[in-house]
Amino acid sequence: MGSLAPFHPPLGINQAFCDPQEQTLQMKEKVFSLSGDDFEVTTVSGLHLCRCKGKVFSLSSAKKFTDMQDNEIFTLRNKHIALHKSFYGVAPNGQEVFQVKGHFSVLSSKSTIHFQNQSDGSQIELNLKGDWLDRSATITLAGRPVASISRSFMNARQIFGGKQTYFVTVAPGVDLVLIAAICVCLDERENETSSS
Repeated sequence: MGSLAPFHPPLGINQAFCDPQEQTLQMKEKVFSLSGDDFEVTTVSGLHLCRCKGKVFSLSSAKKFTDMQDNEIFTLRNKHIALHKSFYGVAPNGQEVFQVKGHFSVLSSKSTIHFQNQSDGSQIELNLKGDWLDRSATITLAGRPVASISRSFMNARQIFGGKQTYFVTVAPGVDLVLIAAICVCLDERENETSSS
């Protein structure tokens, strides 16, 4: 896939995390995490973007996303009544800011992501389609590429620690932390599928 076209107006729930340049995020699951769900999100150029911290004894398997100064951006929670694994993001003020709804699909992962775009107030629906045989996924808006996700192939850390590294290429003008959260949702759905 070549360069991704920029989004104008910016796309996401927090414009502070929209970069005017295409970015590739590297998401590494921490090997010695107690919850098993802690990720560090950086750009491949080394810029630290955010952290995702799993809560060990949380019934909703909550994952708190913080900036690098440990300020909460939002908390990702499981939707318990959903037929297929679904998630929602809650801002520090308690407001739901996005939903990721899973859909049944054989040998792939499909989800829709809903949120109100911060820059123009419009209601947005993104589509995610993942292919676990190919170890990749794409996120689109009305067919237009927003981001592409790939898992690195097995390395020693993954073989011995069972931990994943994801690379996520994000179009210019797109909320990088929201895309990182969608990637965590995809990882959760894949882990649920492979353990059942």
